[in-house]
Amino acid sequence: MFAHLPRRYPVPMTTRACIGLVIAIHASACHKTEPPATTTPPSAAATPSASAAPALAAADTVPTASGELTIVPLRHATLLFEWAGNAIYVDPAADASYDGLPKADVILVTDIHADHMSPPTIASLRKPAATIVVPAAVAPNLPPDGVVTIANGESKTIAGLGVLAVPMYNLVRGPSAGKLYHDKGRGNGYVLTFADKRVYLSGDTECTPEMKALKNIDIAFVCMNLPYTMPPSEAAACIKAFRPKAVYPYHYRGSNLDELVATVTHEGIDVRLRNWYP
Repeated sequence: MFAHLPRRYPVPMTTRACIGLVIAIHASACHKTEPPATTTPPSAAATPSASAAPALAAADTVPTASGELTIVPLRHATLLFEWAGNAIYVDPAADASYDGLPKADVILVTDIHADHMSPPTIASLRKPAATIVVPAAVAPNLPPDGVVTIANGESKTIAGLGVLAVPMYNLVRGPSAGKLYHDKGRGNGYVLTFADKRVYLSGDTECTPEMKALKNIDIAFVCMNLPYTMPPSEAAACIKAFRPKAVYPYHYRGSNLDELVATVTHEGIDVRLRNWYP
């Protein structure tokens, strides 16, 4: 279906320190306390099932009609695409490690929450001429240079990359009666077109009609974690509806992925588990 050739990026210093400690004492593994990833209290951090604990900092490669697409999962909702000479980051948050990675030619931001939008991180990661693609709610938080706003349903071409903004929102879940964690129209999911490959990024969302109606998606990144988005069972139902060729569960802090893996794999969809919480 796709080439799957893992590539290693430099392992962060904290990880090398942990490895050295394990070798030295042959005892307990290092413990790292994670900062909250959202502006609202996150669900309790929990390690996914054992089946969802692959190696750190692996990159996948996918052939496209305009050259190889490299996919680098970084942390939670943060990832890097390298394609056609461009480094394209999605939701670069403060708690991801960017050691040894290229500066950004393009940055896409999905929403205003801190696990998706970090103005200091964007400032330090971008090239001077980088394009920052954002929903209108994000734009006031950033300097205007290079910022391109895009609304649900709009499409643009950025550095040869097709960008379609897709609604991402809650249907029923919110902090209190009559309120939602993510209102429709505030944030963007994205469908990115890398030549002949279409990649979907869900952003923070429940299983919306717009997601279920997606067509011809080669690779999907689908969120899940309660209470802010949806459980793995609901994500699996949505994935079954739009049937991407491959899916990366991401943004899953505190979720057990076993049910999703069993359901989606049974449908013949390639489930790619990566370590989003190193």
